[in-house]
Amino acid sequence: MADPLLFNPRTYDPAHFDPETRRLLRATVDWFETRGKRKLIEDYRSRAWLSDFLAFSTKEGLFATFLTPAAAAGDSADKRWDTARIAALNEIFGFYGLDYWYAWQVTILGLGPVWQSDNAAARDRAAELLEQGEVFAFGLSEKTHGADIYSTDMLLEPDGEGGFRATGSKYYIGNGNAAGLVSVFGRRTDVEGPEGYVFFAADSRHEAYHLVKNVVDSSKYVSEFRLENYPVAAADVLHTGQAAFDAALNTVNVGKFNLCTASIGICEHAMYEAVTHAHNRVLYGRPVTAFPHVRRELTDAYVRLVGMKLFSDRAVDYFRTAGPDDRRYLLFNPMTKMKVTTEGEKVIDLMWDVIAAKGFEKDTYFAQAASEIRGLPKLEGTVHVNLALILKFMGNHLLNPAEYAPVPTRLDAADDAFLFRQGPARGLSAVRFHDWRTAYDGYAHLPNVARFREQADALCAFVTTAAPDKEQSRDLDLLLAVGQLFALVVHGQLILEQAALTGTEEDVLDELFAVLVRDYSAHAVELHGKDSATEEQQAWALGAVRRPVVDAARSARVWERVEALSGAYEMAP
Repeated sequence: MADPLLFNPRTYDPAHFDPETRRLLRATVDWFETRGKRKLIEDYRSRAWLSDFLAFSTKEGLFATFLTPAAAAGDSADKRWDTARIAALNEIFGFYGLDYWYAWQVTILGLGPVWQSDNAAARDRAAELLEQGEVFAFGLSEKTHGADIYSTDMLLEPDGEGGFRATGSKYYIGNGNAAGLVSVFGRRTDVEGPEGYVFFAADSRHEAYHLVKNVVDSSKYVSEFRLENYPVAAADVLHTGQAAFDAALNTVNVGKFNLCTASIGICEHAMYEAVTHAHNRVLYGRPVTAFPHVRRELTDAYVRLVGMKLFSDRAVDYFRTAGPDDRRYLLFNPMTKMKVTTEGEKVIDLMWDVIAAKGFEKDTYFAQAASEIRGLPKLEGTVHVNLALILKFMGNHLLNPAEYAPVPTRLDAADDAFLFRQGPARGLSAVRFHDWRTAYDGYAHLPNVARFREQADALCAFVTTAAPDKEQSRDLDLLLAVGQLFALVVHGQLILEQAALTGTEEDVLDELFAVLVRDYSAHAVELHGKDSATEEQQAWALGAVRRPVVDAARSARVWERVEALSGAYEMAP
């Protein structure tokens, strides 16, 4: 019997979506399954460009249906920007290979500045290009400055006719080899400061657009390109001034959310392979899964993966209900990017410790997963950047709750229009949250949820009595350790909210929170050892260490769920 908590192509039926969404999601799964595992791995190893995949997407109207907001959809009732179904497709792409997800992901990023723009002609052009099956690119990063958009060297010289001539290079630009439209960030040479920023639309097929190379050894085409005296007409300008800066950050807000569900898909496919291999391999006369340490590692991997899914599914609801007066998504978004993707690395590592050399074999998906899972925490801002961002919300989240109407599960066929009118990218420390304790109160009867709640309450005491002083606040190394503790509290909160909405089995939740108690204790010990930690902070850190509540019968019941994954799915050859 398939595990209801994990994606399984054999039984997948997204019945909670509208008919056309269900058809497209199922058609995508069937396309991959029909091609088979041998072809999937062959294309990955040969770094083949994704021509057949993009042909399938064009034929089915996949990208056009999922990535055209209702305002640009004309008379099509099925086109909309729906975060719930976008997340579902992320998971499917991750399950079969990050190369497919990447072409889709950078198309999303390339569309961000367009859908935020007041340039109606550019929006119409983007909708038509999507309909034709074109991919898009996001020309923000540069070789010298990375994503430091304050320092862009893409320079726009006024041409005297209301347009510009653009010269400069961009680096790490996905789809830069084939994009019908590249959203490029630059600055005017005749205007100083933020008012000189410009976002404009370029075409990778133009003679003044020079493709330099693919900077990675992969099917993903992560390009370096250079514009030489590229003509930017007034009709190509998407944003100017501060609006261009805001469009860059708000696009990343939309795009980086996709990393969490891609990570989940990778881990799910790898888990089927790993459990099946381990359970059917005999060492010293016993199945590998008979060894206690193997059971613990695979059980930890399973519950961590369930936690990733619960958190991400609940974060979708906050994205879809966001508005000018509810910006809670701005915390949950870097959480999905930072916390969920690093959990994905842990899941793969736990399984890899079990299957060992098998994880290197060229005919496995796992070998691919073990490599690709490393990339997601490092895309759309590093873990450290996102942890620093998360810290901006800590005071209000822990200590200053506000009243909000309950956020329901959002699987309705609605257009998430607010994501393209987020407004100025500032004011994060003023964002308010509902009381995080409510979610924990609902599961106070579970021993490890109660144990973890003790640690969460201790963090509130730390913030009020032992918080870093002004000098320590410049020590990012110390602050990041605190950020890891805060991230765990938020992680647990949304897991429990989603569990309450979906009726997740309590044995699984309690086993998961045993893992989170251990994680919190490890980060507290790390804080204790920081060079600049005060004696008071050191004492607090050791006082926050807890031992999970052990229940052998509970762990055995959860292991039965993991064991049942053996043979539950094998990709068609």
